[in-house]
Formats: sequence, C-alpha cells, structure tokens
Amino acid sequence: MAGTVVHLTPVVPFRELGSRNVDHPMRVVTLETAGQGEWSADTASTVSGLFDSLAPDWHDNHNDPERVASLSDAFARGTVAEGRLVELGCGTGVGTALMAASRDVAAAVDLSAGMLAHADPSCAPLVRGDASALPFPDGCVDALVLLNMLLFPGEANRVLAPEGSLVWVNTGGESTPIHLTAQQVVDALPGEWRAVASRAGTGTWCVARRA
Repeated sequence: MAGTVVHLTPVVPFRELGSRNVDHPMRVVTLETAGQGEWSADTASTVSGLFDSLAPDWHDNHNDPERVASLSDAFARGTVAEGRLVELGCGTGVGTALMAASRDVAAAVDLSAGMLAHADPSCAPLVRGDASALPFPDGCVDALVLLNMLLFPGEANRVLAPEGSLVWVNTGGESTPIHLTAQQVVDALPGEWRAVASRAGTGTWCVARRA
C-alpha cells in the first residue's frame, strides 16, 4: 500500500534547478539503498572516498541560504517530533549548525572522515558511522534527519521511536545527486507511513511518520 503524502504550498520564492543529475552515479546508489539492495564494504569505501575528496570545498559550496531554506522550512512546517535528534550524512555540518541553533543535536553521523574533519564539534557530537548499521539502540531516536543522504529504510525504521519523525531534505531539489521524492521515501520505509512535503529555496523536503 502506498504511503500518503500531503504536499504543502511551496515557500515563495523558490527556485527549481531542474533534474540535471539524473545520470549521476550517486543517483543509482540512492535508488539501490532505498530499495534495500546490496550495500557492500566496497561500495561504502567508494562512497566514503568520493566524499573525502569533496570535503575541502564542501562547506563553502553548500552553506548558502537558498540551499538550507528547505531544511529550515521542514522544521517550521513539518511538525518534526521533539526529543532526541540525530543527523545522518552530516557532511561538514552546514545543516547541523542550523539545527543546533534551536534544537539539541544528539549526534551528527557521517561515513566520510574527511567531511567530519571539517565539521564543527561544538554543534553536536560527531560520529563516524555507516548508516546501514547505526551504533544506536532500537527506537532511541525521535527525529532522524537526512540532508542529501542515502536512505537505508530498515535501519531508519529500527532506530526511530514509534512516534518519531524522519526528515528527508534534498537541498538541490530534483537536481540533488542523492534524490528521492517524498512518495519514494514513504514507500521505501517498512510498514505504513504518512508524510507532509513541500519545497523552499532550491530544495525539497518531507517529514514522515508512521501511519
């Protein structure tokens, strides 16, 4: 059964960047992990190495008001659950800093050591980890934030509390290499889910909860 997605009116102004990265190699990986396909040690190493190489310029290239507008809007209108918040794929901490201004971030996780080396540890405890096997107990996270991050549906479902929220943000909208639509997100998660979704700045977002 398909999950239910309610689309809110976009924040104006917003700017669509199109879908120029549909053939990006990370788009293939994104669809594979969302479909719970194979995630091998070799794939993890390749992805980690790719983002290590991008780390030096990442913060300057992504710390832009238009890009982070979608994350801000998700928290403003998405009714994100209160409580323990964990960010997956934190990169250099652009989103972490924004969230830490109003919420306690319990952990900011990334596979790339290079990305974490450029992140600010004062915003949240930094954890190098693989999101396919998170070092957290079952049901311990109230809000799980994925900002331009691969979705591992089974693991996200495992760590989220029963009333928890999954926040999915693509700061470049459909042009984000790691992109899923809101419908693809809720359909990928085990069980029945519902979501609200919209767009702001250059990005798209959805906040999903179990139905």
